[in-house]
Amino acid sequence: MGVIQNQTLRGSLYSYIGVLIGFVITGLLLPEYLSTAENGVIKLLLSYSIIFSQFAALGFNSITTRLFTYFRDKDKGHNGFLFIGSIVTLAGIGLSIMVFYFLKDILISRGGNSNDLFSYYANFVIPLIVCQTIFNFLDNYAKVLFESVIGTFLKELVQRLIILGVLFLLIFNIIDFEQFVLLYVIAIALPTVLLFIYLGQKKQLHFKPISGFISKDLSRSMFSVGSFGLIIGFSNMAILNIDSIMVSQLVGLSETGIYGITFFFGTLIIIPSRALRKISSAVYADSWKSMDMQNIKDVYQKSALNQFVFGLLLFVGIWGNIDNVFEILPKEYEAGKYVIFFIGLVNLIDMLSGNTVVIINTSPKYRYLSWILLIHLGIVVISNFLFIPIWGLTGAAIASFVSTCIYALIRFMVLYRFYKLQPYNWKFILPVLIAVLSYALSTILPDVGYLILDIILRSTIILIIYIPLVYILKLSPELIAAIEGFIPFLKARK
Repeated sequence: MGVIQNQTLRGSLYSYIGVLIGFVITGLLLPEYLSTAENGVIKLLLSYSIIFSQFAALGFNSITTRLFTYFRDKDKGHNGFLFIGSIVTLAGIGLSIMVFYFLKDILISRGGNSNDLFSYYANFVIPLIVCQTIFNFLDNYAKVLFESVIGTFLKELVQRLIILGVLFLLIFNIIDFEQFVLLYVIAIALPTVLLFIYLGQKKQLHFKPISGFISKDLSRSMFSVGSFGLIIGFSNMAILNIDSIMVSQLVGLSETGIYGITFFFGTLIIIPSRALRKISSAVYADSWKSMDMQNIKDVYQKSALNQFVFGLLLFVGIWGNIDNVFEILPKEYEAGKYVIFFIGLVNLIDMLSGNTVVIINTSPKYRYLSWILLIHLGIVVISNFLFIPIWGLTGAAIASFVSTCIYALIRFMVLYRFYKLQPYNWKFILPVLIAVLSYALSTILPDVGYLILDIILRSTIILIIYIPLVYILKLSPELIAAIEGFIPFLKARK
């Protein structure tokens, strides 16, 4: 097995185990043992630190991904690349912290008295900015050194296991919430320290500067790639986190906690597409290099249809069990019921659009993506300001849905305008009809009175209708291959 294939499989395994641990933490334990306001504190600490850490990177992560190949030379310490990256990263961290301090009072001044709780913990954003910025820089550096698994292992698995352990300390009253927040921040920071140690053991920490290596052309390329990388990275993270911040500003901290937990359930739909997008990036890049437009079109269509088929199944599975979800969550979280619905639709639209972000980003028109993301960010902010005062938490989710639809349409138009690429045909209608039928029949079942049994029965009804119809109509080659591979296994077991 090749190194890349081996690392892909290991990385996917760590990611899926991490998702399971994340579900236990965010879906089950946090809403049960933390108040809605305390969950709001955790959500805001992460949201602010993620946005400011992207700003702190100053686009250097994109430089690492695209231009490290020009520096690569182990015997010469990769020509001072790590030294340059460290200077840029430290400068970005300093600038980001100054901006945060300048905006701090504005950020925590709204949202009523409940935000007093967040103001008490707001300074924890600073160490989170530092550790997340450095981790992202080192993780990208490790990836271009073909050490892609270590970052995933530390972030998805080790970090979540530590957080789970810290949460158990809180559950058993060994620590209070203030100590929990401190240990939570340490858990977020620890992967950075461990990754630094790992790279040191691999003898890849070369901080010696090398003068005269960077030519004018390379310098211009670094500035250009970094500038667009800053816009893309910052816009992406702001889009994913700005709704929680605006809920806090316009409604309150407790509502932010409710929004954060219910938002998580809506994001479960997109899990199957993450691995596909990582793999497809290299496929599209190679196809653009040889201008193999037919392959790009084929992969675009297959990815859109497959993601849509799997996404619909998960969406119907979650919404068909929505009452069971709120049997698991405390009663106050019912205010976020339609957050799950609309965030689920957001991710479904994203999956339906295929890998348009990856296609554009690997194409000669990659610069368009930065402007598209800025437009998307503007629409997100405006729609949140309009909808949250009217519909509260649901308004934030509707704002995400509206902005995502417009964003997906713009990406589609760019690819069609420049390359005549469009993946859709009549087959995309059939999964919707199957999903509606599956959901409708699952609602006929009355509440059986036992939570686990009810979840199993409703999910089974959805599965025995959805999967056979998708198989018979040959909508997803991947699902068909999985079923046909599973049938001989069942026969062999008899």
